[in-house]
Amino acid sequence: MPDTTTDTPAGRERLVSGPGLLLVWLYGVMVVGAVSRSAYQISTEFDRAPLAYALSAVAALAYAFITYSLVRGGERARRAALVCCAAELAGVLTVGTWTLVRPEAFPDTTVWSQFGMGYLFIPVILPITGMLWLRRR
Repeated sequence: MPDTTTDTPAGRERLVSGPGLLLVWLYGVMVVGAVSRSAYQISTEFDRAPLAYALSAVAALAYAFITYSLVRGGERARRAALVCCAAELAGVLTVGTWTLVRPEAFPDTTVWSQFGMGYLFIPVILPITGMLWLRRR
């Protein structure tokens, strides 16, 4: 059986082997959740909490970019995903802290509210796990 963990047909190192496959799956689930939530809220209730809904859309874009980078593979994609995971973690920590300190600023929750409590804290765990995986690769 050929070794598929190191090279794709295009010669790029695969990032989705082993635990990386679970990481891609979790990011994919978060893409669906964040896109669905933000699309619905922006299209139906945007005037109620524009900041919260815009931040959910930003989270969706970050998740989509990281998922794409992991699937694409290669050194450039790995570095881009690593930077995006760090930015995602900064966003989760900033928004999570902001929603605890100034809850009145968020009349509705975002994906990153209270460090992702509405998503079982996956938004705060996922970028840390992603950065560890990407640094290891």
